[in-house]
Amino acid sequence: MTRAPAEPYLTSFDATVERRDGRDVVLSETYFYAESGGQPADRGTLGNAPVANVQKRDGEVVHTLDPESEPDFEVGDTVVGRVDEEFRTYCMRAHTASHVLYGAGRRVLDDLGYGGFDIGEEKVRVDFRTSTDVDDALLAELERLTNRAVWDSLPVSWEEVPKSEAMERDEIAFNTKTEEGVLSDSDTVRVVDVADWDVAACGGTHVENTREIGSVTLLDRSNPGEGLTRVEFAVGPSAVRKRTDEKRAALDAARVAGTSVADLPDEIARLSDEVESLEAELRDAKSQLVGAKIDELADETVSRDGREWLVGTIDGVGPNDLADRVQELAGDAADVVVLAGKDGSTFLVAGTDGDVAAGDVVSEVTAEFGGGGGGSPTFAQGGGLSAEPEDVVGFLRE
Repeated sequence: MTRAPAEPYLTSFDATVERRDGRDVVLSETYFYAESGGQPADRGTLGNAPVANVQKRDGEVVHTLDPESEPDFEVGDTVVGRVDEEFRTYCMRAHTASHVLYGAGRRVLDDLGYGGFDIGEEKVRVDFRTSTDVDDALLAELERLTNRAVWDSLPVSWEEVPKSEAMERDEIAFNTKTEEGVLSDSDTVRVVDVADWDVAACGGTHVENTREIGSVTLLDRSNPGEGLTRVEFAVGPSAVRKRTDEKRAALDAARVAGTSVADLPDEIARLSDEVESLEAELRDAKSQLVGAKIDELADETVSRDGREWLVGTIDGVGPNDLADRVQELAGDAADVVVLAGKDGSTFLVAGTDGDVAAGDVVSEVTAEFGGGGGGSPTFAQGGGLSAEPEDVVGFLRE
């Protein structure tokens, strides 16, 4: 059996090697945590051999040794087990932080249920089952509540309680899908209690006081499935780095905007309004430019196969700026309207009254100058032409 959840601060112990099958070792007892319920297995050594993995198999805790190691012990020997204290501490803090975050969720989320959790190297995730939409403001509030609970130095305790009693207590959060062993054949359930904040059935390792968690930084949220909201967070050095990066980015943005971090949202809103206004002015200017160019070309139409063609070049606009106007002019200003310009590479936009297929016009040009394009019988576009706009116009006017 593993005693890690009950005594998480113990990281060195003696045990007897009861069985060894190649790299797999079973001990008389162990303080290594076996991977379970979203918490990764402990790291460390048995004797001189690094432990690569720890799993529960058929009621036993199996320690899998590193394939490069040559163990100096056999069955019946007493071996010293040493758990990687740094990684164990990280997992204890991260796991307890997930409970504190869930406790924060109890206070602001509706119809709350526990959907799962996972500890990664740089971040931790908690999946909430909730009908509440977790927007930016709510994410920030979850972070505030979590860090307040850390600051308040709440005691954390754990105990085994009868399963029947645990199932009757509405305040206990259960995650039957990922908390392996919580509702197993045992008659008891291990319950972790963050004083006056959260109570959950859990088999992981935890710190004894929330102040040991340190800074918690919420990173992002997503929706991995219907009714689920995934919140990712960091603890320890990665949390501090993330907070520092965000602070630096906010300061840089405020400096560029010529304002303070506190006034940055208002300044961004003002700049956004200004950009929208300028974009509207630019659209008007482009529309006027297209109109002026059409007026200029109106007296220079040419006849092809008995149809009147208005063909010319235009600068300062892209194909999307011309699409609506060309379609409006086709059949009015001329039977066929074709404008060529440059937007990185040479493009053309063609509109017709339907008697001449616009797609055929584009195909004729791309067959001569390369590129590609297409469209409907009355409107088509082409791009990537290996010619100047004037060359395309000259070709169509012939």
